[in-house]
Amino acid sequence: MKTLAILLFSLFMTKGCQNTTKNEIEAGIIEYVANSRGYYQKIKIENKTASFTKERSGKEIPKTVTLSDEDWKELLVLFQEINLEELENLKAPTEKRFYDGAAIAHLNVNYKGKEYLSSSFDHGFPPEQIEKIVNKINSFSKKYDEN
Repeated sequence: MKTLAILLFSLFMTKGCQNTTKNEIEAGIIEYVANSRGYYQKIKIENKTASFTKERSGKEIPKTVTLSDEDWKELLVLFQEINLEELENLKAPTEKRFYDGAAIAHLNVNYKGKEYLSSSFDHGFPPEQIEKIVNKINSFSKKYDEN
């Protein structure tokens, strides 16, 4: 009987620990910003919505859309793959932003009250570890923001 109780307790503890190690996007805000002298793009993902702005002054009211269930589910999976603690240490695969060959981009995640900011990288050429989620976020701009 004690063995069964210990086994069940271990199972519940293991299951509880597994759930806390995965990132839950519902508890976070993701912002992707790319800018150069003549270009600005900000995409903010929060609670199944995406907002888009191309005005850096903040005077423009961002266009906000509700993401499709399919897009949201895919984003959930990609978000769980990110190691937030390593975000600031990622190395950019290209350096075009150093000579105006590409806009400077950042991925910023505010998750459970803590802010995680990636190192800078070239817009369109994110580090491999975040490439899938950055490309998915940018695809929202093409899909939902026709401007």
